[in-house]
Amino acid sequence: MFKLGVKDSFFGHPPGLFVCFATELWERFSFYGMKYLLLLYLTKYHLFSDSNGLEVLGSYAALVYALPVIGGMLADRYLGMRKAVIFGGVLLVIGHLGMALEGQQARLLNGEIIRDEAALQFFYASLALIIVGVGFLKPNISTIVGQLYAADDPRRDPGFTIFYMGINIGAFTATILCGYLGETFGWKYGFGAAGIGMIFGLITFVRGQPLLQGVAEPKDAQNLKQKLIFGMSVESTIYLSSIVGIAIIWQMLQWHAVVGLLLNGLALIVLSGLAWFIGVKCEPVERSRMIVLVLLTLSTVVFWALFEQSAASMTLYADRVMDHSIFGLNLTTSQFGSLNPLFIFLFAPLFAWLWTFLGKYNIEPSTPVKFSLGLAQAGLGFGALVIGAANPNHAGLVSGYWMVLAYLLHTTGELCLSPVGLSAVTKLSVKSVLGVMMGAWFLATAYSEFVAVQLAKIAAIDNTKDETIDIAAALLGYTELFTYLLWVGLIAALILLCLSPILKRMMHGVR
Repeated sequence: MFKLGVKDSFFGHPPGLFVCFATELWERFSFYGMKYLLLLYLTKYHLFSDSNGLEVLGSYAALVYALPVIGGMLADRYLGMRKAVIFGGVLLVIGHLGMALEGQQARLLNGEIIRDEAALQFFYASLALIIVGVGFLKPNISTIVGQLYAADDPRRDPGFTIFYMGINIGAFTATILCGYLGETFGWKYGFGAAGIGMIFGLITFVRGQPLLQGVAEPKDAQNLKQKLIFGMSVESTIYLSSIVGIAIIWQMLQWHAVVGLLLNGLALIVLSGLAWFIGVKCEPVERSRMIVLVLLTLSTVVFWALFEQSAASMTLYADRVMDHSIFGLNLTTSQFGSLNPLFIFLFAPLFAWLWTFLGKYNIEPSTPVKFSLGLAQAGLGFGALVIGAANPNHAGLVSGYWMVLAYLLHTTGELCLSPVGLSAVTKLSVKSVLGVMMGAWFLATAYSEFVAVQLAKIAAIDNTKDETIDIAAALLGYTELFTYLLWVGLIAALILLCLSPILKRMMHGVR
């Protein structure tokens, strides 16, 4: 599949970067290949109501972002990144291919919906495999990239840039290809293509082991062989516990309230622990910086709850009330999701240059101001959809160009907030709790996924008794939701902007 040798380089970088680049490209291909199909599949094939479909999507997305905290910890302390990535990759292959077994399509019979319950249980089990697989693979493939470079290696940041390009290549091609296959030829073809992509990723990683030069091995290989209960080794216990975890998540995906309670409980524990640490253990300067970091992390819940409407309310909006013809192309609903990685390709270099350019003249915005810009653009993206809804065409449909503008604003907002936020965690956190704060950052993202679907329910339609959609009524509901989200984004941005001078002083020189 590739011919790089251990002594060769990958664009002037360690050859192991190619392994991580290609593995993450295919993992993201599989992830995004099914992300924008998921809600459509549930509502159009299994005839879920919008609310029920959104609950499944929200539980899945929240757990996908929460589990990497555990997967990263297990790899760091016990398994090592290589074993964790391979185990996660195997689970992902099985899970994605399992999604291709769609079963019988649901149908209405005498006013009642007849569903293939066995196929649905297989579907939930496949989602659980994907969730745990991502938990093991995603945090550790990124960690391997960092391990390929010495701490003072100037190639580190450019190396991560190349790595993240792989993420966006995978996301872009997946939403174009899998979206087309799934909606045109059948859902199983879209999900199956995502699974095949993950097979390529796993093969790439396994064959590329020599190029990693041992940086992904466990810290203490002998520790993995120690016997625990029933004579099982530590390594076997981790794998078996993961299988048990898959079974538990399989059920949680069908009991959405449990996911909400779990996230609320975790949020309360984390915030309580941080409040104690900040109040008792921190010096004054550390305390100020940690308070800023906590406030910024909380603001990301608002941003991602708006941004992640893309796979929720924005997908249903595009499917039901939007003209799909743009730039001479007729996109499928899920293919609109490709606009986000496309705009990242186009604008990420521009933003990187912009911050550097402004920094030279000492006018680069502070981190809180950048966050407020991100929040404002997330809100304005929904403003574009509200304007579009007020100007439908002769068929009552909204022009697809308004969705292009919405994705553009959301993506530029993401570029103001996401990479800046990850950097802020490393700069503002007390070093002794850096891992905890990074985990809190991703848990906030997980919580935002749960919040996103609660917001999307404002415009939910129960079409389980009648498959036809009243376009005018649907458009009215989405306009109400998007107007609300517009103001949420703008008000949150204004509050943060007003606080930014205070927060900047509390950062004590950290930008």
